[in-house]
Amino acid sequence: MNKSGISTVTQFVLLGFPGPWKMQILFFSMVLLLYILTLTGNMAIICAVRWEPRLHTPMYILLANFSFLEIWYVTCTVPNMLVNFLSKTKTISFSGCFTQFYFFFSLGTTECFFLCIMAYDRYLAICRPLHYPSIMTRRLCGMLVCLCWLIGFLGHLIPIFFISQLPFCGPNIIDHFLCDVDPLMALSCGPKPIIEHIFHSVSSLFIILTVFYILGSYTLVLRAVLQVPSSSGRQKAFSTCGSHLMVVSLFYGTIMVMYVTPTSGNSVAMQKIITLIYSVVTPVLNPIIYSLRNKDMKYALYHVLCGMRIIHSS
Repeated sequence: MNKSGISTVTQFVLLGFPGPWKMQILFFSMVLLLYILTLTGNMAIICAVRWEPRLHTPMYILLANFSFLEIWYVTCTVPNMLVNFLSKTKTISFSGCFTQFYFFFSLGTTECFFLCIMAYDRYLAICRPLHYPSIMTRRLCGMLVCLCWLIGFLGHLIPIFFISQLPFCGPNIIDHFLCDVDPLMALSCGPKPIIEHIFHSVSSLFIILTVFYILGSYTLVLRAVLQVPSSSGRQKAFSTCGSHLMVVSLFYGTIMVMYVTPTSGNSVAMQKIITLIYSVVTPVLNPIIYSLRNKDMKYALYHVLCGMRIIHSS
């Protein structure tokens, strides 16, 4: 409960995806499978980068950190979702709901900035290849990674704190599978202060600035690639950037529908599906996209898996 002394709500009910028991078991099995695949795929990338000396470069270090981020991004929502599929009450405490709310948006914002520095890395590698080793050093790479985490976890801290101080008198039913901003604001029994507009403005600003930066970076990359005389060189450059662009398209395509464009025209079911795509489905696709389109990563994953088999057989 918040400290304002007005709120009477001590827990919320997350309806999730209502349906008969057999349907809940089916949802549970599907989400659990996606969660296991997400953890396995991203852990495999982290291990491959850690154990393969050829991957000790800024590009793959960023990819390993991105995989680490994805693991936490799904973990802040999916375990609670799995419990609710098998629960009759489907409750979450007041503090637990806002903790999930904070980490979900903080990790999502961190992902936006990670995609930015990964685009910056590809821009330097293709547009300024001679200066790349002297610019994108491990020191700069580490500083950029720390900056992403810092901005992500500080950007929404104050708005979410003030939202948690709003009076919640009941009802306490959230027609969603996680604690999102719009369902929570709808349950507040007090006047909606300017903090709601500040939250949406900050979220939209982060999304718009990062997506325009990524688009600008890849516009310069595309111009540089088209000037490469050999077709093999162009193909290699496109292959290097293609996986990142696919991840960017999947992630931004869904979050912009939810947090930038008006959502009043979308049904509650549609909002749940869109949120499920970028919070559960996209993280499981990222390792597949990066590994299938990258020969070095496939080579490293093969040796990691072979090494694990040898240890297991011994």
